[in-house]
Amino acid sequence: MAQPAPNNDMDLRRAARHRANHKVIAESKFHGDQTIHIVNVSAHGFMIDDNTVFERGDRVELRLPVVGRLEALVIWTVENRAGFQFERVVRLPDFLALLEHVSPKLR
Repeated sequence: MAQPAPNNDMDLRRAARHRANHKVIAESKFHGDQTIHIVNVSAHGFMIDDNTVFERGDRVELRLPVVGRLEALVIWTVENRAGFQFERVVRLPDFLALLEHVSPKLR
């Protein structure tokens, strides 16, 4: 019996996510500049917890520490949360350095 093709979206959802606490400006063609709060991040994307304007399919551009400018696509929204997928995967060395800047600091 043939096996179904793997679902790439599901593969991306399985990517390890890391807690974050980072505010950044997301530039949007339709919504202008919006300050967003990133609460988790992976090499494939991130989630915010303060969404008021973005809808599925919206594109944004943001500048992250170490990584620089990246485009991202809104994949899902639920209440005030939204999940974004980066247009390109962040390379591991850059991602690890990014975590140093965006992860919540231990007290």
